[in-house]
Amino acid sequence: MTHTAHRTEKVHALLTDGRTVEIRPAGPEDRDQLLRLYEGMSAQNMRLRFFGVSRLSGPQATERACSGPRSGHCALIAVRDDQIVGIAEYEIGPDPGSAEIAFAVADAFHHCGAGTLLLEHLVHAARKDGITSFTADALSENHLVLKVFADLGLNTARRFAGTEVRCTIQLDPDEDYLAAVDERGRTADTASLQPLLRPRSIAVVGAGTKAGSVGRAVLKNAGYPGRLFAVNPHAHAILRVPCYPTVTALPHPPDLAVLAVPAHVVPETAEQCGKSGVRALVVLTSGLDVHQSAGLLSACRRYGMRLVGPNCLGIANTEDEVRLDATFAAARPRTGSAGVAVQSGGVGIALLSGLARLGIGVSSFASLGDKYDVSANDLLQWWEGDGRTDLALLHVESFGNPRAFSRTARRVARRMPVLTVDAGRSAAGRRAAASHTAAAATPTMTRQALFRQAGITATRTIGELLDTAALLKSQPLPAGGRVAIVSNAGGAAVLAADACAEAGLTVPELPADLITELLRLLPEGASATNPVDATAAVGERELGDCIDLLTAHGAVDAVLVALVPTALAAATGDDLNRALTHAAPGRRSRTVAAVLLDQDERVRLLEAPAGGRVPAYADPQAAARALAYAADRARWLAQPAGSVPELIGTDPEAARALVGDFLTEHPEGGWLDPRGCAELLDCYGIPHLPYAWARNEQEAVDAADRLGGPGQRVALKAYWPGQVHKSDQGAVLLDLEGEPEVRAAHRDFTARFGDTMTGVLVQPMAERGIELVIGVVQDEVFGPLVLFGLGGTATDLLADHAARLAPLADRDTHELITALRCAPLLFGYRGAGPVDLEGIEQLLHRLSKMAGDLPQLVEADLNPVLARPDAVSALDVRIRLVPQQTHDPYLRRLR
Repeated sequence: MTHTAHRTEKVHALLTDGRTVEIRPAGPEDRDQLLRLYEGMSAQNMRLRFFGVSRLSGPQATERACSGPRSGHCALIAVRDDQIVGIAEYEIGPDPGSAEIAFAVADAFHHCGAGTLLLEHLVHAARKDGITSFTADALSENHLVLKVFADLGLNTARRFAGTEVRCTIQLDPDEDYLAAVDERGRTADTASLQPLLRPRSIAVVGAGTKAGSVGRAVLKNAGYPGRLFAVNPHAHAILRVPCYPTVTALPHPPDLAVLAVPAHVVPETAEQCGKSGVRALVVLTSGLDVHQSAGLLSACRRYGMRLVGPNCLGIANTEDEVRLDATFAAARPRTGSAGVAVQSGGVGIALLSGLARLGIGVSSFASLGDKYDVSANDLLQWWEGDGRTDLALLHVESFGNPRAFSRTARRVARRMPVLTVDAGRSAAGRRAAASHTAAAATPTMTRQALFRQAGITATRTIGELLDTAALLKSQPLPAGGRVAIVSNAGGAAVLAADACAEAGLTVPELPADLITELLRLLPEGASATNPVDATAAVGERELGDCIDLLTAHGAVDAVLVALVPTALAAATGDDLNRALTHAAPGRRSRTVAAVLLDQDERVRLLEAPAGGRVPAYADPQAAARALAYAADRARWLAQPAGSVPELIGTDPEAARALVGDFLTEHPEGGWLDPRGCAELLDCYGIPHLPYAWARNEQEAVDAADRLGGPGQRVALKAYWPGQVHKSDQGAVLLDLEGEPEVRAAHRDFTARFGDTMTGVLVQPMAERGIELVIGVVQDEVFGPLVLFGLGGTATDLLADHAARLAPLADRDTHELITALRCAPLLFGYRGAGPVDLEGIEQLLHRLSKMAGDLPQLVEADLNPVLARPDAVSALDVRIRLVPQQTHDPYLRRLR
């Protein structure tokens, strides 16, 4: 194996205490700084690092690390405030798959995760260099270093020899490693957000002296109990808040600065904030050009400031100790327990207003704007541990790191509902799809796969988001989708039943014993088959008893009560709405929602005297969709989290070599020929139909005789580079038997395609089975998307597809198979037995792994894949490769 001189990109990342460091390769220009790192270490730490104390140890280590890029060596440094605070390096020895590592951290940066962060980045660099294990020697008394290795999350073995210990670390990041990285990232992330969301002091920079300015509105809204300053060179006080001419003139450096200044002074102001010791920025200003944007972000990274915005509405935190409203919204956020993160300020105002109207309120709010730094992922991690948030609402228009976001959301969604609006975009601007898989893999499908796998409830509109939030906040989750409808008007019941059916819920017939009990409670003339028609004569008590009975019985999962005002109820003084909230103690353990056709609000929460609330909707469809979203969440929570299975019989190294050889010959990338496709599938144990490659007519005849045998029919497929769909171009001839038919078919191809054709593929005719399409597309942002559906020549027409993002867990493959409309065909239909379902799952997992191992694989289209009871096999395969760099979505780094 040949190892190149390794260089990694410069990145910024967070320590566990929330401080930012720059991580980059060491170079000759770092000699003096690195030497100062070693000179500043205590004698004890120098002894632990170098197994002794010598004045030559530091200079020798410095020279080795800073001698410039060389093969088999990598040295990464962590820089804070222009000082090197840590170094980690590896050197490859005689075994090209193993490297010796060493690291050192400045005394002042112990116990803040600097060494672990450097090792994570060193692992990433080493794996790109083909290294599979690290070795390190340490003194047995060096408990700190040994703990760093043990806590890394990788498989580590120790071998003691006297006063020393030899550690061997396997670089095979698995779920345990990713979970450990997640936890370290969450700790660091939430610590870095403290100055932003729980600041001890705030400055509003650009607070205007006249009404109508954004900065003045923020200052007026702030209502902040801590130290609050205004910055404006033309005033000594604004709204009774002390004002200073510049940030540098402030008596104390504030934790948080809110910038409402013209775009051209944003970078300079951010630089002043950083130099003054500000720890977080909220930039409300819009319209920054490329240079201004770069200057703003550069200042934030250089001084370790977290940034919300630019072009945003601001942030808020309703905690009693904070009471921060750094927004220019018209009304203060209502105190509550919903965390809200949006990109659009207008959407943020709508959500704040809706949550206030429902009485839910917010715990903290962030308008992310152009999202240069702080993202929805950061806010999810904050809400996960803030002790107040129990409902997360997101509106994001783009994803910086979808796979990291998915891991965070999947974890948070187990603890609280996470809701979003699936703001769809058209497919305009995507590259032309050259395969069935690429044609089917729309941006909407990709986002929906992310949301579904992460357990995010994705609604279609802001209204639906608030409808669903009202239900999830006030009611227990329904165990399933069975709904009992109760109404005092037949027409309202019909509307509710139709809405439930359209939302994917069921309105089942009720069992006879339950019907009997209901009729005993309800007025004469009532019907209880479901919908339950309680008639216009039903009273408050009768309706309440009916609801209690239905929620106590196991026949349904939820009760939807549709009511209209009647003169009969008014005449008796009954308030049917009270029947919704005056529940018998302990009787309503199941979901209850109401449709009040006469109410003005789209949705409101009815307060129960004994505590609790019931959501009431003006429209049956809104209620039914909210119930359906709640049932989907319950199903997701009821399923095990799932795991990515270990696969045997794969050879990623051979696959990478094949891809490398192809891209060396085709620097611009392209489609693998049939032989290359088959070889790549073999690297991952993906079953495919036997084949032979024939360059001329006689080779085709010989191949047909060899593959077919007596009485066996074969297929001939003409091939040429850049070929799109063979069937559409008449390049496939089936059911050929005997030499004359094979010769005739080859001559037909030659006559029609001429010199364009470079050869033919000869395959035996497969037995009958169900034709499927299984493929993968590499999305530049989301990573590999695995698609599964009904295949064959009509796959695009029928559009029976489902998709999930790789890597696929076992629950993902099960959902892919069951999500199709044609799923009954796979499980056995009308007397036919099931196909090889385990074989389909294995193929999906193997294709998922292949896509994850090979970022250069941008399209793979297996169509058709023939599924039979005894086997699954790919009949036709197309694979496209392009040069692409490996990107680790889980490596800790700031945007």
